[in-house]
Amino acid sequence: MRVPGLGQLFRWRYARPLVQTPLLIVSVVMILHGLFGPSLAPKNLATTLSWLHFRGALVLVLLCAGNFFCLACPFMLVRQFARRFFKPRFDWPPALRNKWISVGLFVLILFTYELFDLWSSPWWTAWLILAYFFTVLLVDGLFKHASFCKFVCPIGQFNFVASTLSPFEVKVRDQEVCTSCHTKDCIRGRREPSSDLVVIRGCELALFQPRKVGNMDCTFCLDCVHACPHDNVGILSRLPGSELLVDPLRSGIGYFSHRKDLAALAIVFTFGALLNAFGMVSPVYAVERWLGGILHLNSEAPVLGVIFACFLILEPILLLGLAAWWMRSWAGSPRGLLPLMVRYTYGLVPMGFGIWLAHYGFHFLSGLYTVIPVTQSAVASLGFSFLGQPRWTLRGLPANMVQVLEIGFLLLGFACSLAVTYSLADEDSPAKPVRAFIPWAGVCLVLWAASVWLMFQPMEMRAMLMSG
Repeated sequence: MRVPGLGQLFRWRYARPLVQTPLLIVSVVMILHGLFGPSLAPKNLATTLSWLHFRGALVLVLLCAGNFFCLACPFMLVRQFARRFFKPRFDWPPALRNKWISVGLFVLILFTYELFDLWSSPWWTAWLILAYFFTVLLVDGLFKHASFCKFVCPIGQFNFVASTLSPFEVKVRDQEVCTSCHTKDCIRGRREPSSDLVVIRGCELALFQPRKVGNMDCTFCLDCVHACPHDNVGILSRLPGSELLVDPLRSGIGYFSHRKDLAALAIVFTFGALLNAFGMVSPVYAVERWLGGILHLNSEAPVLGVIFACFLILEPILLLGLAAWWMRSWAGSPRGLLPLMVRYTYGLVPMGFGIWLAHYGFHFLSGLYTVIPVTQSAVASLGFSFLGQPRWTLRGLPANMVQVLEIGFLLLGFACSLAVTYSLADEDSPAKPVRAFIPWAGVCLVLWAASVWLMFQPMEMRAMLMSG
């Protein structure tokens, strides 16, 4: 916020709509091209932008900066426009103020992606985007504040977990300024003195800045920045992953170690990264045939269901349960098995993020330039030739360069997970930190070895043309 130009931009009240508008235009173009354009995925903007470019750009921005995609979310621009005419009347039900709905939707998207081959269907991809817009309007049209972002949106939950490793955070500059503040506009919103009417809203995700810790649940909407009368809230640099090293009481969240729903989200994030990559390598087809034969199933859905259950339920229970039992036995930890599993699940998040980076980075960088011929083709189909003929031979970076980056991402995630789990072990068992650490280091090693094996398997080049 102190950078010349950028600071003034982000302090501007209308900065968010400014960055949301281009993405809304792109979303509309993707929907129209998906519904009415070519049915071949590599020649359609809906599939090319969604499954190649958006996902890769998303994880790289999260790694290098922060949750700026939520800042630029086009769904929220439409929501804000709709709220000019329809005011939400209800509070989100207390029993649903957790991550279980979003965890289920996260798994559902991963499942339907594989079952219906969404990457190969521009039509279904367009309808998925439309369904997102409809769900946002429905949820936030009925419920106050940012209920969709905090409790429903699976993309947002992915961003929240990944942004725990980001180098920037929205936070206060000086805690003493907050202590002396009597209005608390960052959470209540700035109001007119005469009518008490809110003119600049505060945080809709119930994150009180003086007690906010880290990026979890923060959409970078900058409402708190604009509402603060002291210019004491900004986008500040910090040590990536530092919020995973501590377990304080967090505003709007509570304690990480008490949140089983957040731990489940972290498990789906980490083990779902392996699962999503496994779905794109050739051994998955042999596994599906083998399971189909054993279970006497001819339908893909139940076979996929078994694979998902193995990756997202059985494998985490076995690995985390064994590590927790080993730590209790060897290091004498007084915590129970389940509390240990919940606490150390967050230490695996960097490894999961490394796998997402390697996987999505592979597709993004390998097909970096493919958006150019697809855009040329889309413009030419409208009768305009100013972009020239589509250059279908354009691809991306060389395979050997991409592979080096993949290995680097996996090593980075592995090293960060080791650092986080060691820090937690040192805090839990200061007398025997190494003994407490070794079981979790073993889990990290298993995940890293599995991810390296996956990345060296032949992987489908989805949503890309393999020849001119």
